[in-house]
Amino acid sequence: MATKRFILSSILLIYLSVMSFYLFTHQYYNFDIEAYMGLAYQSSNPEMDINTVHSKVYTELRAKNPGHFEYDLVREEIADGENTYYKMLAENPKIYEEELEFFKVKPFYNFVNSFFYKLGFSASTSTFLISIVSYVLVVVLIFGFLLKYLKNDILAFTFTLLLSIFKPMLDSGRHASPDFLAVLLLLACFYFFLSRKYLSSAIISALCILTRPDYFILFTILFLTVLLFSDKLKVKKINALFVFLPALASFIYIQFINKISWSVLFMNQFTKVQLYPVSNPDTFDINDYFSFIRSNILLEFNASYFLLLALFALVIIYNKVKFDLRNIHFMYVLIAAIFFSVFIRFLMFPSLVNRMMLGYYLLIILSSVYNQFCFKEENKNYLK
Repeated sequence: MATKRFILSSILLIYLSVMSFYLFTHQYYNFDIEAYMGLAYQSSNPEMDINTVHSKVYTELRAKNPGHFEYDLVREEIADGENTYYKMLAENPKIYEEELEFFKVKPFYNFVNSFFYKLGFSASTSTFLISIVSYVLVVVLIFGFLLKYLKNDILAFTFTLLLSIFKPMLDSGRHASPDFLAVLLLLACFYFFLSRKYLSSAIISALCILTRPDYFILFTILFLTVLLFSDKLKVKKINALFVFLPALASFIYIQFINKISWSVLFMNQFTKVQLYPVSNPDTFDINDYFSFIRSNILLEFNASYFLLLALFALVIIYNKVKFDLRNIHFMYVLIAAIFFSVFIRFLMFPSLVNRMMLGYYLLIILSSVYNQFCFKEENKNYLK
């Protein structure tokens, strides 16, 4: 057993080395990188003026990927004026300075980004390294989880390899964004919670929210779900609260430092881009909000993996546990809670881009796998 695991682990590490090289050589320069690079420069030298920051960011990016700045002003826009906005962003340091405020609400990601930059990597490379390192650690974490609960090394290894090439995994690994770091923290938080290591889970829950504040919706709904089933899960309510409170504190802190309200973010992202200044934004229009939600909800959900995962999750769960309204099973509620949190998040930020949804996808997949393969007599007291 030990020899087999050593061989499989060695193969996995070699495989991840190859995949890391692939991701590093197939980077996708999304527009968010411009802001994260600027924040890394500012963190390393707080006295640096915005004109210098702006110049350094765009000089570096033009040298690395000139095609990124060939703005197509006639391409399809999500919000009116989006194409013009990104063009002006590259030309006007004052507009760029306001853009940075949208990204300061992810302080832990910016801290890690600055850490890599201070190690000697370029600002652009630092942002990609976070995603690549997170990809590797997420795959290792999944492998460890499956080894622990599947009790079948070959199956765990095969399943890990298949998940590692899951399209949202590769997309997230290629982007300069906090998505993969947030996924790593999300999965680690729940892994430690399952292992009854509540202190580690609590610390990581706070870091997860400081990386992606929108995960607070998921944390809140799952916290309420655990409270509802605390007796059957043999989890003390105080322990669940102990894990949730740091996430709550982090979310409150984010609201304290955030200078951009949700209404401004929504209008600027999905209706009409406020070129300058964001400090004097357009008035929030409730009709525009509902119009965008109605026109995109079916398209977004059908373009995601959620409907397919819902189908398979229901089949897998029902195969193990019959549906009974009089004594509803925890696994049904857990999957429903994850999907409900996705819906609530959609109402706040109506986009289901796969790299942003990766954490939800993996929770659904791993929960379904656990229920299918690990439903043993000794676990029935926790999940029945």
